Amino acid sequence: MTESEDTTGMTIRPATQSDAAPIAALSGQLGYLATTEEMALRLSRIQPADNHAVFVAELPGAQIVGWVHVFFGYLLVQELRAEIGGLVVDERHRHSGIGRALMRQAEAWARSRGCRAIVVRSSITREEAHAFYQKTGYEKVRTQHVFVKDLG
Repeated sequence: MTESEDTTGMTIRPATQSDAAPIAALSGQLGYLATTEEMALRLSRIQPADNHAVFVAELPGAQIVGWVHVFFGYLLVQELRAEIGGLVVDERHRHSGIGRALMRQAEAWARSRGCRAIVVRSSITREEAHAFYQKTGYEKVRTQHVFVKDLG
């Protein structure tokens, strides 16, 4: 994927292993705590996969202020679609177009791989995120419960 730049001088580029620390720090802002080492391990597992991409938003001076993870998988019950695995924008830079730019990059990546739609899941408590997604063209289509079983 080539780098892209918007009018504010921000660059959206594929994440690298050296981005693990800022990605982990940003994740913590939303309550998804991870050490730099844990994030580096996750990136090392995701990056080689052709059906996953992680992009970071970088301001001039190499300051990473956001990231998005997008992936797709084949399911029997629907046509090929992508899903946002995570989106975080630094709390000091929200409402500045960074999230929208990251989502456009994720959408372009998904479209280039033949995905017919893109899905994002958001906790019922994240009302500000819901408003953001609706403003960027996403439609609420379902409310569901999520069940998890610990296999450890």
